[in-house]
Amino acid sequence: MKIGQQLKFIVINKQANSLYSLIADGQYRATSLGRDTWKTLIGPQASVHVACTREGFNVVSDIHWLSKVRIGLLGNRDHPDCKDSRSRIGFGTGGYPHNGNTCGNTAMDGPDNGDKNLEAMGYILVQ
Repeated sequence: MKIGQQLKFIVINKQANSLYSLIADGQYRATSLGRDTWKTLIGPQASVHVACTREGFNVVSDIHWLSKVRIGLLGNRDHPDCKDSRSRIGFGTGGYPHNGNTCGNTAMDGPDNGDKNLEAMGYILVQ
C-alpha cells in the first residue's frame, strides 16, 4: 500500500487456486494477522476501533451499508460482534464512512488514533 512516498507491504499466507477464487463468491474468509499488522500498511497515522477486529477476504459489517473490505480489516467501537463497523484498513473498501475511499484507512466516531480518511494506492502481489 502506498500513501504519499511511503510504500508498505504485509504477507498473507492463504492457500487457494487464485486470488479470484478467494473473493469472487463474496464469502468471508478469515485471516489472523492482527490489527497491529494491518495498521503497519498505513504507518503511525493509522486508526482503527478496538472493540471488534474482523479481518480477511470479503469482510463486511453486520449492517450492510457500513464498512466493508475485499481484503483487509474492520474495526468497531462498541460491539465485539462487528455490528456497526465504522473503521477499516484495506483494499477494495467501501461503505460508511467515506464510501469513495476504495483503498487505505477510513475511521470515524472514536477510533484509537482519531478520525481518518487516508487514501492509498493498492498493490496486491500473488504467488
